[in-house]
Amino acid sequence: MDNISNAILALSLIIIMFGMGLSLKLKDFIEVFIRPKAILIGLLCQIIILPIVGFLLIRVFTLSPEIAIGIIIISACPGGPTSNLITHLANGDTALSVSLTAISSLITLVSIPFIINLGLQEVLGQGTTIQLDIFQTIAQVFIIVILPVGLGMLLNHKKPDFALKMEKPVKRASGIFFVVVLVAILIKERALLVTHIQEAGFVTFTLNILTMSIGYGLASIFKLPLKQRISVSIEGGIQNGTLGISIATLLLNNTAYAIAPAVYGTLMFLTAGIFIYWSNRQLAKQTK
Repeated sequence: MDNISNAILALSLIIIMFGMGLSLKLKDFIEVFIRPKAILIGLLCQIIILPIVGFLLIRVFTLSPEIAIGIIIISACPGGPTSNLITHLANGDTALSVSLTAISSLITLVSIPFIINLGLQEVLGQGTTIQLDIFQTIAQVFIIVILPVGLGMLLNHKKPDFALKMEKPVKRASGIFFVVVLVAILIKERALLVTHIQEAGFVTFTLNILTMSIGYGLASIFKLPLKQRISVSIEGGIQNGTLGISIATLLLNNTAYAIAPAVYGTLMFLTAGIFIYWSNRQLAKQTK
């Protein structure tokens, strides 16, 4: 996406994160850290399992070097604010999702350069040194995620009746925003999809489905509540395509490496939409 699209997306996410904060309380985050099993499983999926799956896929599939490196890049970039939105719409544990985004964003300052360097050695037989802008990464997470969620929680604390009234309208607005973004991405990236869907579509789709399934499976094995299973699945399987594109084009100076992250960033909204529908049905059954 271009700079204007990214700015609109960031502003929309800030508003939605504020809306999420209206439904959260400090005790929600305290409970997540008092029982850290879900956090640890989520980080395992994001930081360890996701890259391993990426490396396995580039060996299983016959890929051009550019697509293979693109798969490694996207495997190194766990979900950002978009995964928080998807978790919110899927009625997962939003506090867990936000916590995982904040923690993984700090860890990836070290893990992303390490994983991508390994990928370049694996595919090209050579490495390179890349560095993420620490201030920019922390500032982005703070401005788009932590600050608006915190302000929403503060309003919830000060005016709980108003927060309760706003919860449903904001949830509907978030759903509408999700659909609008999906349609806009499909229209804007149609040329990219038509050109590269055969080469990069199936492997990126496989990466998305496998990592979401592994996340949900691990969370089930460790007997996490359904809402936390949903969050771990999304956080483990919805990657930050925008960050992947930025790394490919700005840090590695190769737009061909951005093809797989761009195709992934489009397809993940389709699988996320299906997962949102499925998870809400599962929660409804559990309630009954």
